[in-house]
Amino acid sequence: MKKIILSTLLLLSTLTWSQTAENYFDQAMKKSNAGNAQGAIQDYNKAIKMKPDFVVAYLNRSMEKIKINDLQGALTDVNKTIEMHKDNTYAYTTRANINYKLKDYKAALDDCNTAIKLNSGDYITYNLRGLTYIHLEDKKNACSDFAKAAQLGSQSASKNIKTYCK
Repeated sequence: MKKIILSTLLLLSTLTWSQTAENYFDQAMKKSNAGNAQGAIQDYNKAIKMKPDFVVAYLNRSMEKIKINDLQGALTDVNKTIEMHKDNTYAYTTRANINYKLKDYKAALDDCNTAIKLNSGDYITYNLRGLTYIHLEDKKNACSDFAKAAQLGSQSASKNIKTYCK
């Protein structure tokens, strides 16, 4: 009987120790989808600790940090993503969004430009660049970007055209 209990405990402890970075990543995604940003961040932390080159975990953790308004932490994570994967369009768009929220419009514009060079079909980036141009008081380029984003399917851009491009 003692051997069975001991074997069971050993098996259970082995199962909990055998959690992989990918398992933690999947758990983080589920928590994120459920609206649990803090829990997702904790699981991304574990995934990154186990696999320090887990690029998408850094990017996803940055997006969770944006949700809890940890913009400096989000910026650190997205910079790490770009350092490891220089042609990640979503990382540049994410960093542009962070810089926009930090009111660093010049940096946001630079990142939007890079993201658009990497993927010219991303309406989110065109819309964000349009908003950035509004803050830089460049209505002509803003309206051009809103029009392009709307053409690509952005409903927000259509609203922005009505608001800013009269």
